[in-house]
Amino acid sequence: MKLLVICQYYYPEPFRITDICESLVRKGHDVTVLTGLPNYPEGIVVKEYRKGKKRTELINGVKVIRNFEIGRGSGKYRLFMNYLSFTLSASFKTLLLKEKFDRILVYQLSPVTMSIPAIIYKKKYQTKILLYCLDLWPASLSAGGIRENSIVYKPFLKMSKWIYNSVDAIAVTSCMFKDYFKTTFEMDIDQIDYLPQYAEDVYLEVEENREHNRFHFVFAGNIGDMQSVETIIKAAHLLREYQEIVFHIIGDGSKLEECQLLSQALTLPNVIFYGRRPITEMPKFYSMADAMLITLKNNQVISYTLPGKVQSYMAARKPIIGAINGETSRVIKEANCGFCCPAEDEKELANMILKFCQSHEKEWMGENSYAYYTKHFRKENFLSSLESSIFKLGG
Repeated sequence: MKLLVICQYYYPEPFRITDICESLVRKGHDVTVLTGLPNYPEGIVVKEYRKGKKRTELINGVKVIRNFEIGRGSGKYRLFMNYLSFTLSASFKTLLLKEKFDRILVYQLSPVTMSIPAIIYKKKYQTKILLYCLDLWPASLSAGGIRENSIVYKPFLKMSKWIYNSVDAIAVTSCMFKDYFKTTFEMDIDQIDYLPQYAEDVYLEVEENREHNRFHFVFAGNIGDMQSVETIIKAAHLLREYQEIVFHIIGDGSKLEECQLLSQALTLPNVIFYGRRPITEMPKFYSMADAMLITLKNNQVISYTLPGKVQSYMAARKPIIGAINGETSRVIKEANCGFCCPAEDEKELANMILKFCQSHEKEWMGENSYAYYTKHFRKENFLSSLESSIFKLGG
């Protein structure tokens, strides 16, 4: 099958879409990706992609077409320009594309407007679209502080409704996303497939390398406003007298410096920051972890999300301790793989960490975590379901 994939983000940016496309190529599909210029999460376009360089590439069998975009920077204005510039340039590119594809896959993160080039191509060639929704829009705007009655939110509400109703099928990463589509857009949720993310293969290679006289808790992933990593820092402050408890923060993002400054202000020797590390190094950090940490803001819309790190944590056979609401809390409890408390509750998070340290069921939690992963989140199952969703679109 000749497949056109549209996503604003692609390698060397750290998103699963790269692995998905390369896996589809290995399964015999012809895959072309329409994407932007690498600039996530730093916000600055990578040097070798500036000034019109490397606009087309062949990466592990995937044909990659790069479109102009303004680096996301650090402020809301630059982020808006980043979203707009990709949408416009990629839309123009689809008008010029002469190659015909059998299907279109939109890997929809933020912004939802990255789907517009797909709709333009569809109208040109009557090619059907599967939209894989990882970020809800315009809910992501309200989660970011934009009021639902604002002049910014309302146009995006109409645009999002148009986009979601213009594609031929939708798959979602969280069961709770279906509720949002039903209540916000009055869509038939029976036509929406549940397709949770998977963990990349590197997380299946983790070996145990833990100290017996200390407890190591690891957070790995984006450190932005939504992730509420400061909740971990505040919990570490409450546990500062327990010298055997150490927190490891791996990742980068818009809130990294703020979290580092908070840790310094609280003079916390039990918190270590590592910055962003390549995925090949992650097994080293996972191997030393007694448990993995996950946090999100206390926000109803955000609680619908099941972050991809949950699958990675489970694939690595790790217990999970979360200060998080909604879908992730449901999964942790259903899997019996750790403890969970309300989002942004640093006191209860600290209590759960102490409870975990005193528990005699750590190994059992880790095995439950992996068992749940193999049943619900295996890569082979994901690819099979994705292919099925694409094929059943019809001609």
